[in-house]
Amino acid sequence: MRDRRDGPGGEERRRTRQFEGFVAGAAGRLLHAATLLTAETRARNPRAQALLTASLAHTYAHWDRLRGEDPYDVTRADLAARFARAAWRHHRARGGGILAVLTPQERLVVVLRLYEGVAEEQAAALLGLPEERVRAICARAVSALSDRRAGAPPRKAAS
Repeated sequence: MRDRRDGPGGEERRRTRQFEGFVAGAAGRLLHAATLLTAETRARNPRAQALLTASLAHTYAHWDRLRGEDPYDVTRADLAARFARAAWRHHRARGGGILAVLTPQERLVVVLRLYEGVAEEQAAALLGLPEERVRAICARAVSALSDRRAGAPPRKAAS
């Protein structure tokens, strides 16, 4: 039931305050995840910022319909989906981020599994892949990052 003290527009103000609170608490981590996905650097990440802005706009538009869903999970899933849809256009990372040696699919799996801590089965469902494929992609990506750290020559991107 609506509180009479809210007056006209009270529901909208409450919704906006709730969303602003969510953004204040989650935007930094979500921007870092987006920056890892786009393989940009923290200092220069316009694609990551645009990706996050679109995902947050989506979450805000659906805020009243979340009904117990975690807004962080909803935003992260939208962020991953937006990145996956656009990844074919940006196969080669243009940034100098640490994950630039990985393919977009590898970056997506690594960010979801290792940075965000999403369970393998959840990541597989989110990406529409079998769990074994997610496991193999993650292992290949970690190996590539280890090779890079050890100074091995860059590998050819896997398809």
